[in-house]
Amino acid sequence: MPTALPQIGRRTIEALLAGSKSRESSKEKPSKDAAPEPREAPDRRLVLLYGRYAEPTPAEFAIKVGATTRRVSVVEEDSVLGIIEAWQEHRSTASEGDFLVVATGVDDAQLGWDVRAYAAGRRILTIENAQIVMQRFGVLQLDPTIQQQTWLLDALLDAEPADGWPRVGTVLTRDAALAALVPARLGLRRGDGSLTGPGQDTTIDADTLLAWSRTPAGPQRFTELAPQERAAMKAWLGETAGPAVPVLLSLVEAGLGHDAMALGLLASALRDPSADSDAALAVGGLFGQVTPRRNELQSFAEAVEGTVTRWIGQARTNEDARQRVLSVIDRADELAVRVGLTDSLRGNRFLGSSLTGQLRRVCALARQSPADAESALADLSGHGLAALHPNRVLVAEMAVRVARWLALPQPQVTSVAAGVRTHLADWGWVDRALTVLWHGDPSGDTATDQDLRALYEEAALRRSVLDEAFARRLATWAPHATAQQPGECLVIENVLASTVVPLLRKDGPAPFVLVLDGMSSAVAAQLGEETEREGWLETVPPSPDGAAPARLAAVSMFPSVTEISRASLLSGAAVKGGQTVETTGFTTFWRRHQRSSVLFHKAAIGGQSGRFLSEELTVALASDSVVGVVLNTIDDALDKGQEGRRTTWGIDSVTYLRELLAAARSYGRPVVLVADHGHVLERKPGEGPTANDSAASARWRTGTPAEGEVLLAGPRVFEGGGTIVAPWREDIRYTGRRAGYHGGAALAEVTVPVLMLVPSRDAMPKDWVALPREQAVPGWWAPSAERFRPEAEASAGPLADATPIDRPGPVADAEENSDTPAEPVGAVATTLGTQVVGSVVYKAQKEYVRKAPETKVVVAVIDALHHAGGTMSPAALVAAISATGRYRRNIDGFIAILQRLLNIEGYPVLGFIDSGHTVKLDVTMLIAQFQLEEPR
Repeated sequence: MPTALPQIGRRTIEALLAGSKSRESSKEKPSKDAAPEPREAPDRRLVLLYGRYAEPTPAEFAIKVGATTRRVSVVEEDSVLGIIEAWQEHRSTASEGDFLVVATGVDDAQLGWDVRAYAAGRRILTIENAQIVMQRFGVLQLDPTIQQQTWLLDALLDAEPADGWPRVGTVLTRDAALAALVPARLGLRRGDGSLTGPGQDTTIDADTLLAWSRTPAGPQRFTELAPQERAAMKAWLGETAGPAVPVLLSLVEAGLGHDAMALGLLASALRDPSADSDAALAVGGLFGQVTPRRNELQSFAEAVEGTVTRWIGQARTNEDARQRVLSVIDRADELAVRVGLTDSLRGNRFLGSSLTGQLRRVCALARQSPADAESALADLSGHGLAALHPNRVLVAEMAVRVARWLALPQPQVTSVAAGVRTHLADWGWVDRALTVLWHGDPSGDTATDQDLRALYEEAALRRSVLDEAFARRLATWAPHATAQQPGECLVIENVLASTVVPLLRKDGPAPFVLVLDGMSSAVAAQLGEETEREGWLETVPPSPDGAAPARLAAVSMFPSVTEISRASLLSGAAVKGGQTVETTGFTTFWRRHQRSSVLFHKAAIGGQSGRFLSEELTVALASDSVVGVVLNTIDDALDKGQEGRRTTWGIDSVTYLRELLAAARSYGRPVVLVADHGHVLERKPGEGPTANDSAASARWRTGTPAEGEVLLAGPRVFEGGGTIVAPWREDIRYTGRRAGYHGGAALAEVTVPVLMLVPSRDAMPKDWVALPREQAVPGWWAPSAERFRPEAEASAGPLADATPIDRPGPVADAEENSDTPAEPVGAVATTLGTQVVGSVVYKAQKEYVRKAPETKVVVAVIDALHHAGGTMSPAALVAAISATGRYRRNIDGFIAILQRLLNIEGYPVLGFIDSGHTVKLDVTMLIAQFQLEEPR
């Protein structure tokens, strides 16, 4: 039986011809009595190879030989006559220097010297694959195991990339050969889509292979390889990339490559010790002929979960990554439904169905037990898909927050002043949460929506009671209230004098007044959080009664509409009018305070081509004038029905707000964010207006009040001859449907939020204090472990910065650089901070830190962060430092010094997170580094 001819590929021919001496690739050197070379063939243009060409013939291609490009023609001939004819034709038609390669089974004995004399090596060459591989890798030796594996040599010659194999030193090992071969054979690409191959990072791991399994052509390339090569690759990848890879490649061989990651997510059912036999049978059916061992299956599932986790991290900023991970998760859910695995996978961290199940549980428990709901919310927040669906997690958070608020005693409205202040500080946050609950689960889960609607209705009823009580107080307050006699209230016409004038400094930039038309307390709550993250410091005047610092809330004019309230705000007096009145009033007010001013409305804010802000506005911000800008985004969206399903109003939602804040910060200007009135939202879809012929606007009319309405009269009522009827119930409107309304007597409409922001502590007015976001948040808003609990009174003097953070026990004053803090009289337990500064490790570390902070300051910082759950805003941390009697203006520098004290051997015990807007203390690492015991 004749021996099969060896296969010859294009890459082999290119490697042979590219060598400096072709005869080095032959098995035997020419004999001494060989015929002399013909003059016509000094460069041996004829190459005779023993074997079969593995690609279609005839073939033509170009190669580089030294610095010259040559054309190569390849033919197959089975006879001496055929070889002679092919050579003669080539000599007559080809250009000088072009090669003719003849693949043949004829042997040397059959050829005469008339042909062999023209051939490279003057004989039929037998290809030595090992020699070619050495040449292509630029090595001097091959690992003996490579020479013993013919398939590997053939594969290396067949799969060489266009830019060649990488140089690996003097010896080509089997591992190096496979590390080069596998990416080229499989077309491996990293998760970012770039090719893994020669000249690049050739690390091949399970993560890379899982991403490859979902490419259109990758799995097919593997299945098209010879069985021996597939088996060898699978074994090698199992050794180098981990035990998960053979399972993956087995799934690819079984035609399940595209579903491999989905199957990996479902494999968690078998990892659960409590999994029943039915679940195991169902998963086994999905895996088909692939039957991995239990430990291999566990490794595969863990690898899939790790890759999905990484993709989820990328999905926050990359839509392609988001779609990629969603396709895997959705497919896993489809397969789970198909085989009835959904119930068995309720605890799975990477299935949409399990996320929905946990969301349902949170919302159901919120109606029963806030504590249990909070625990379920922690589980939901730890779900693998939580970061992928932040809006669904937000719904659960708001449900738990509303549940906490409902568990508190029924609040009371004791006065108009107390009502607006408490609304801004507390009930407006309820409104913020209720807006989210009203719109329901973003994914439309009906079971979740039922619980959300029930929570909404209960809380809305309670809010309605507060609105009614406030409206009754408002009716008795309005007849006597004036700017001169406001009845303990801050009225809107006094806002400039009370909040902006104190920010004036002779040696500093003038204030910047930003009027957000229609900003409610709910919107102000979110903007307050965001501005602090942007680096602004919120500041407030001290409370006259010594109470904890709080945001200022003013009372609008009546009715609470733009034409009256905004004009009165900007004029510093009770007036009515449009933009002309506002501009004149603003200029007149500041002229009385010996300051120039300029006010910009919508048409004058935007710039020309290449400028986001107008040149006039930019020039004004660079001047010494007080600058005011009116932003209408919120009010316009409500008026034109554009709010839709919007549940939040952030800095980026209000046109020009981010740019204006950035410009103000660049000029060092303090900023006052203020509304002219608030708003209520439309939540009666499909229902028409309340019929009333005396209606003059959506939320006020003349006549006699009916149910849900109140009569307002007095010097601050600028419509209806001084007397109007205004609804306090949110579901009353007198005109056509819009997204929201204002003009009525509800707390959300009448309360005017005022936020005073400074770029640094140096810009704070004398005696004013900082208001960290933790202290601006109502207690029920944050989880119990993260709540800001101020001491009963702030005892530090002026510029004490804020009410101190509650700590486990007071720390007695200590001398500068004292190593041992005094134990407070009557102390119940030693705090974490006192343990740290009293430790041997701390004392040793302190020796290497110049100008270390006072011991009591270090104790205060550690205890404050520990008690706050490990994280605090910089402003809140400054408050804790100030409570010790020594505050630091440069918080960044102060933290840097503390890091040198606490970050032993570089471990990140203390540092900034959230782009520098939050300070974090890793309590577990702190205890380990300082060899402490967890304090009770």
